[in-house]
Amino acid sequence: MTTENKRRAAIIGTGFYVPERVMTNHDMEKIVDTSDQWIVERTGIKERHIAADDVATSDIAYEAASRALKDAGITADELDLVVVATLTPDHPTPSTASLLQKRLGATHAAAFDLQAACSGFVYATTVAAQFIENGFYKKVLVIGAETLSKYINWEDRNTCVLFGDGAGAAVFAAAEDGSGILSFDLGSDGRGPELLGIPGGGTRYPDNEDTIARKVNRIHMDGKEVFRFAVKALPATLKRSLEKAGVSAEDLNWIVPHQANIRIIEAASKRLAQPLDRFVINIERYGNISAASIPIALAEANAAGKLKKGDLVALAGFGAGLTWASCVMRWAK
Repeated sequence: MTTENKRRAAIIGTGFYVPERVMTNHDMEKIVDTSDQWIVERTGIKERHIAADDVATSDIAYEAASRALKDAGITADELDLVVVATLTPDHPTPSTASLLQKRLGATHAAAFDLQAACSGFVYATTVAAQFIENGFYKKVLVIGAETLSKYINWEDRNTCVLFGDGAGAAVFAAAEDGSGILSFDLGSDGRGPELLGIPGGGTRYPDNEDTIARKVNRIHMDGKEVFRFAVKALPATLKRSLEKAGVSAEDLNWIVPHQANIRIIEAASKRLAQPLDRFVINIERYGNISAASIPIALAEANAAGKLKKGDLVALAGFGAGLTWASCVMRWAK
C-alpha cells in the first residue's frame, strides 16, 4: 500500500459508552486475595466498569454507535454496513450486528460480527476500508463491544482484576484529500490458543454440568506468556504498518494501543523510541475491554480534542488467537 492520494476510508465520527457501575480495586479486595497496590503495580488498572445482569453486548454497542452517528452528523439509514467486533456476542446466532442494525434503524445496511479478540476493532477497521476504497460502500459503522464480566471467573485473582465492559464505535466514509487509512498489518499465530481464551461454550467443549463446574466457559490466561508475546507483537506490528505507509514512528502524533497492561505499553514506547505521552492511555479507568479498548480510547481522545485534522494516528492491538493488528491513518476530522 502506498500513500498517494486516492479514495481512502476515513473516520468521520466516534463514540463510546461504558456501564455506570464502577468496580474499584478496593472492591476487588473484598472478592479475591489481592490488593490495590498489587493490581496497580502489575497492570496499571485502578477501576473497571461492569454491566448489569440484564445488559447485553448489543445494548452497550447501541449506545456507542448512536454517539458515533451523532458525531459524524449522519443518520443510521445512511449506513451501508455495520460490523461488530466482539468475543461476547448476545447469542451464537443471530449476530450482534444484526440486532444492532435493527435497533439503530439501519434499514439499508448489511451486518455481521467479526471475532479477532482484542485485535478485533482493527481487523474490522480494515474490512471497512476495503469496502469503502473499492467504492462498494459509502458509509460503514464499526463497533468494538464487550461484556467480559459475564465470562470472568471471579475466583481467579490473576484474571478477574483485568477485565471490564464497554463499547467504542467509529463511522467510516470515503476521503480523497490524503486523509484516512494509509496502511495496515494483520497477523495470527494459532499455535498458542491455550495461552488466552474461553475454552468452553462452543462445539469443542459444549456447556454441560462438568464444563460449567470446572469453569471451562470462563476466561483462562497464562499471564506471563501473554505478556512475553505482547511486548514483542505490539511494536512489531506497528513497525510493519509504518513501513507500509512510508512514515516513521517519529512522524506519529498519536498511538492508540490496546489497553491490556501499562507495562506492555511502556515496553512498546521503549522499543519504538517514542515518548509515553504520545500514547493514548486510559487503562487505569477501564481495564482491558478486549475489542472495545482501542475504539474507546480513540473516541475519548477525539472527544477531548486531542486529535487534530491531519494528525498521523496509529492503532495497534493484540489478543487471543493469538492475533495482532495495526493500522496508520491520517486523521480526517
